Amino acid sequence: MEQKITNRRSVVLVLLLCAFLLCFCYVLYQQQVVHGEEALERSSRKITNSEIVPASRGEITDRNGIPLVSNIVTYDVTLSLARMGDEQEQNAQILSLIRLCNEYGLTYDDGFPLSLEAPFSDRRETLSAAQTARFQQYQEALSLPSPAEPQALLSALKQEYHIADSYSSSEARRIIGVRYELALRAKEISQTEYVFASNVPSAFIATAKEHWYYGAVITPVNTRQYQTTYAAHLLGRIAPIDSTLWPSYQAQGYPMNALVGRDGVEQAFEPYLRGVSGVRLTDTNTAGKVVNETYSVLPQPGKNISLTLDIKLQETTENALAAFLKAKKSPGGAAVVMDVKTGGVLAMASYPTFDLAQYSAQYETLSQDPNKPLFNRATQGTYAPGSTFKMVTAAGALEEGIITPSSRIRDTGRYTFYPDYQPMCWLYRQYGSTHGSINLSKALEVSCNVFFYDIGRRLTIEKLDDYAQRFGLGQKTGIELSESTGILAGPAYSASLGQDWVPGSTLAAAIGQSYHSFTPLQLCNYVATLANGGTRHQAHLLQTVTSYDNTQVEYQYAPIIEDSLDLSPATMKAIKKGMLAVTRNGTAARYFSGFDIAVCAKTGSAQVATSQQSNAVFVCFAPYDDPQVAIALVAEKGGSGYELGATARRILDAYFHPSKE
Repeated sequence: MEQKITNRRSVVLVLLLCAFLLCFCYVLYQQQVVHGEEALERSSRKITNSEIVPASRGEITDRNGIPLVSNIVTYDVTLSLARMGDEQEQNAQILSLIRLCNEYGLTYDDGFPLSLEAPFSDRRETLSAAQTARFQQYQEALSLPSPAEPQALLSALKQEYHIADSYSSSEARRIIGVRYELALRAKEISQTEYVFASNVPSAFIATAKEHWYYGAVITPVNTRQYQTTYAAHLLGRIAPIDSTLWPSYQAQGYPMNALVGRDGVEQAFEPYLRGVSGVRLTDTNTAGKVVNETYSVLPQPGKNISLTLDIKLQETTENALAAFLKAKKSPGGAAVVMDVKTGGVLAMASYPTFDLAQYSAQYETLSQDPNKPLFNRATQGTYAPGSTFKMVTAAGALEEGIITPSSRIRDTGRYTFYPDYQPMCWLYRQYGSTHGSINLSKALEVSCNVFFYDIGRRLTIEKLDDYAQRFGLGQKTGIELSESTGILAGPAYSASLGQDWVPGSTLAAAIGQSYHSFTPLQLCNYVATLANGGTRHQAHLLQTVTSYDNTQVEYQYAPIIEDSLDLSPATMKAIKKGMLAVTRNGTAARYFSGFDIAVCAKTGSAQVATSQQSNAVFVCFAPYDDPQVAIALVAEKGGSGYELGATARRILDAYFHPSKE
């Protein structure tokens, strides 16, 4: 009986052992036969690479949500010598990639200072200053011949890069160009990765993958797409970090190859727009093939911003300004349109302008244009205000009790208070006539110089400057863009030039001449301040900041009051009456005839030099009874300011009747 039990147990143990062996064989078969290739591939992994993944940049819209700057995904080809094998393989792959670029009509980055075709020649004059400087550093590091000796230079680098004699001279030159760019990065002369080609088509990518170009890394890139050709000076551009600024950006956590805002809104709101880069881990096998990708840190996209800008109004403003300046053969000018109640900029134009999408391709031409299309005249150009300054003198004289709205002063053609300096009124100088006895409102309508000479003298330059400063003239408006301070004429500025301020100088300052020089943005903000009764807002472009998916409003701009003059109703009534008369009965009346909105305006002409035509200046606000919008226009060598009335009328028409425009 016991023997039978023992035999049974032995049989069970044998069966269990056989079952275990069968399972073990099955697992081995699955691992080595069924999934053998996968296991082999995993076993041949070489290294895990970590790379920075740039975050999507936030988008920019106008006040109505119309896209101005957005993103599109393009593909760049970045080269890595570490993945290309030995030097002979590197050279062969590079030449093959160059041929592939030629096949698809693509250009690739080659900043080597010799022409591509024989007979080779020095082409440093076609390179940027940065490219030339980088070559000079590299030349000194390797003791290379000068590009003025092309054959010697090519021979030295063929030896340096082990380029076989079997390549033609043209092929060798092309390989050298790419090897040179890679060498710059390796020696840290250039701090960015070598982007061989940008915005490559999908067919190029497919061919590159098919031919196993291991050293060519295809990277998706979020590229800025401009949805408008307008507002170029405002929107700005993005570009690689300048080497001189790298320490600052590095401290903020930027990767070396980041693109950052270099000017305009892109620069001003960089902290909102930038996003946070991610980190991608890439596993490659010994052949350089990517076998796995994971993210250790996910990229966080930047935030979207909406501007106070109305792009439709911007379009009209730019077109209207350009039409006037072209007709006048003016070298340039500017226009600013502002919300009177908030200080928000609704439109801002500088002429001549440019297309942001073509900036890089046209930079050399734009930068050498004598009319300076890259210069933002609206925020950085400064101009004498001429008679548009007279409302400052008027407000000061009324508020200080120098005159009342009904006070009358007789224009005798010359202002004879000083025996040695007796300036004339423009009417007397041109036509030998006078304006007679007039009050403030009439003096603004006819722009009588003698009237403002007298009240300016009595007000004193100290008080005049105080009011001008409170209106925001001669100081920055606070806008988020780079802007000029301007010049406020007075004893302090004269002293800075080593000159004395004499009593007669106040007369010129009172009518907007002397050293007065303000930006069009300052002039617009001053008129907006006047329109709302003396409350000066900080000029601004930012309206809201939202999350990238627009589900959350993270910041809403609230108007900032810089100063408040609290002008009396009597002062406002007298000044507005005179400015209204400019468009009803005065020099600008022809342009506003039949317009259904009551407009308050003032014209000005400021002579730049005796041999030049005057700059034309025009400011206005509307409507008369409840001001909403202010405008300032400047045309270099534009002649009489009243002629800009037609341009202002067109802009106001677009603002109040957008469907008509």
